[in-house]
Amino acid sequence: MMLRHVTIDAGNPYELAKFWSAVTGWPVADGDEPGDTEVLLQAPAPVPGLLFIAVPEGKTVKNRVHFDWAPTERTRDEEVERILSLGGTVHEDHRVPDGRGWVTMKDLEGNEFCVERSEAERAG
Repeated sequence: MMLRHVTIDAGNPYELAKFWSAVTGWPVADGDEPGDTEVLLQAPAPVPGLLFIAVPEGKTVKNRVHFDWAPTERTRDEEVERILSLGGTVHEDHRVPDGRGWVTMKDLEGNEFCVERSEAERAG
């Protein structure tokens, strides 16, 4: 069995997919456009894609599942600042003075995700 997509409910699938495309660098599928009720973000194999599907109701409670992202080309703090510049927000800051910890953020529709230290930061 193969995990093909992770599906995320969205008020505006295209705008949310564009945000996550900017965060990850993964492209929105050819042919997906504003107003579509399903928009696919194509991840590099073997990573599953992110499929954003329109739903009528907004997010009202904490996610039961969320992503933990570790930057590959920046530090955790640089990545947090970059995501803030894209429209994300900080939900909870779990960084500690010795450099460990993570930041829980929210995307444009309030879905929580975490930004952890990069592999280089964890190794150092």
